[in-house]
Amino acid sequence: MKALLFTGVKEPLVYTDVELPEYDEETFGVVDLKAAALNRRDYWITRGLYPGLRFPSVLGSDGCGVYDGEEVVINPSIHWGDDPRFYTDDYFILGMTEDGTFAEKVAVRKKNIYPKPAHLTAEQAAALPLAGLTAYRVLFSRCHARAGDKVLISGIGGGVALFACQFAIAVGAEVYVTSSLAEKIEKAVALGAKGGANYQNAGAMDALKKEAGGFDVVIDGAGGDGFNQLLKMCRKGARIGVYGATAGAWNGVSVPNVFFKQLSIYGSTMGSDAEFGQMLDFVSTHKIVPVVDRIFGLQDGNEAVQMMKKNPQFGKIVLRIGE
Repeated sequence: MKALLFTGVKEPLVYTDVELPEYDEETFGVVDLKAAALNRRDYWITRGLYPGLRFPSVLGSDGCGVYDGEEVVINPSIHWGDDPRFYTDDYFILGMTEDGTFAEKVAVRKKNIYPKPAHLTAEQAAALPLAGLTAYRVLFSRCHARAGDKVLISGIGGGVALFACQFAIAVGAEVYVTSSLAEKIEKAVALGAKGGANYQNAGAMDALKKEAGGFDVVIDGAGGDGFNQLLKMCRKGARIGVYGATAGAWNGVSVPNVFFKQLSIYGSTMGSDAEFGQMLDFVSTHKIVPVVDRIFGLQDGNEAVQMMKKNPQFGKIVLRIGE
């Protein structure tokens, strides 16, 4: 089968023929893939900025394909365990420890194979698993977002932020977003967000707080110097969900903002098997369609990775596999 092979740090992925790894037929099933999606995780792996690198390996956590004659999506969350609060020490994400979805076929645990939401194309469904699960957990399981909440989502345009935006709108929350690009804010408004502000402009952020009257829920994947501004925008009793740190450590955080306002900060990443099923049901019930920015062929995977580096996208980057 054809696959994109990760052979070394800062080396292009190699489009080549590979064999499926040996697998236990009782536990694993083989999915014939139709589409796979990229995540920021894949880019960091190619740059060597991820633990447990393995060479050679097939990257890719998100996939949609055919298994036992049915269209399916793959849950990339492996060995979460029985405790819904956090994952086990054996936990990993598909696409490094075990070969992933940047290939024509992938062997995955049968319990991680789920029916594809019927209203989605293969490319749309492939965009859903990792980012959709992460957004669902941080928004609902951790921050308990509900109808009527005023929700602020930072860095709109990335996969998790967009799903959090779509999910919060679907549940009846009033959603606002931040971005350094006005066009991304405008696209979020077209999806149903109420408005937004440039996070690089403190005055614009203050004006957004005044416009909205403060926020009940804040969803952030950046951290860094801007986190303190997000704390200032919270109402009393607000819940803050943190799923990433692309901008680094929380510098200059005003701790009194946390205790005087009785704020709750929740760390979150990925999710349990139960949450994956709940997320798919939510997507099907609300007919949510993942935003796909661009589709590449599997053979053009390196161009897709480079697009992740430049970060111009609004939505997911997807690889179409086969005809």
